[in-house]
Amino acid sequence: METHTTPGAEIRPGTAAGSHLLKIPPGPAGSYRLAQMDDYTHLARSRFPHRSPRSLRLRARVSAPDLPGTWGFGLWNDPFSVSLGVSGGTRRLPALPNAAWFFFASPHNYLSFRDDKPAQGFLAQTFRSPHLSAPLLALGAATFPMMLLPPLARRLRPAIRRVVQEDSFALDLDVTEWHMYTLEWRESSVTFRVDDQTLETGISPRPPLGIVIWIDNQYAALTPDGHLSFGSLANEQSSWLEISGWQEGAAR
Repeated sequence: METHTTPGAEIRPGTAAGSHLLKIPPGPAGSYRLAQMDDYTHLARSRFPHRSPRSLRLRARVSAPDLPGTWGFGLWNDPFSVSLGVSGGTRRLPALPNAAWFFFASPHNYLSFRDDKPAQGFLAQTFRSPHLSAPLLALGAATFPMMLLPPLARRLRPAIRRVVQEDSFALDLDVTEWHMYTLEWRESSVTFRVDDQTLETGISPRPPLGIVIWIDNQYAALTPDGHLSFGSLANEQSSWLEISGWQEGAAR
């Protein structure tokens, strides 16, 4: 696993034996802050290292229940190449999302193309999308300015749902306390476990994927009423995510 931080952020040993603390400093809105561990930043997306069946397991806690921005851990294809510019990440064209992860999104975020699934708070979430050719991706990118107009964005959301499948579960727990999280990714299903709670979905991401563990102050939203927004949020105090007991292997 590689580590990546913006200025003032750090990744260091945590309070538990063998743990890691990912920490971002306080700061104003408009300035991006990130602490991230991953195994794909310097790889082309086609060479991301993981395919199903795959299992991830770790313990985690965070500094506060309502941190501004996002944090989480799991598997994804870095569809928007947000690693670009962080520690010299490989340049990649955008792609449609494929992911299976535990994901926290503060209220400024709205991270769902559906209207009947949770899109904020702490989620167990999956996305499954086709691998499109570069010309088709370029055609899709050409429609992005239309997303800035709410009436057109409202009409595009159903079209996106026909291409991007997703599922998500809202998780109700005290994230400032230690919990055991397990993700089992198979070709046709994903199982999430939080302590003794088990959740399963038939929406399974397409490979290849990379492992990501992160905390940042970013937000992105495409709301049901068609409003698109993105940026970075102020955090008055430092924010941290602590993980321990990291394990990975083949899913059963």
